[in-house]
Amino acid sequence: MNAPQAIALQSKSTKIGSETLAPTQRLAAILETTRSMLELAEAEQWDEVSKLEQHRREELQQCFADPVPPEHGELVAEALAVLLHLNKEMMGHLARARDLVLEQGAQQARTRSALGQYQRVQDSPS
Repeated sequence: MNAPQAIALQSKSTKIGSETLAPTQRLAAILETTRSMLELAEAEQWDEVSKLEQHRREELQQCFADPVPPEHGELVAEALAVLLHLNKEMMGHLARARDLVLEQGAQQARTRSALGQYQRVQDSPS
């Protein structure tokens, strides 16, 4: 699922007519967004992950704009634990991608250096 599809799905799933969903239902939708983000991270579609993160952040702010009813406290706590676990997985993907980009940059620097040395040898008088 790409980011626009996921955002469209989220927009539809967080409202029914003009009635806003309960915090627990909104949190379930946020978990689905997070799962979509994790799938996109696994596919290294970081621009799409970023778009969904912006949407997810807004949804989280709306979800917790009002106090959570006490009867939903345990359910919300469990959902937040799952959310944190999924975030940890996503951060692992991000760390691996960052390390790969750093290694590619270092390899390019080594290649430029070797090319520069070769050019200097070619340009030097025999």
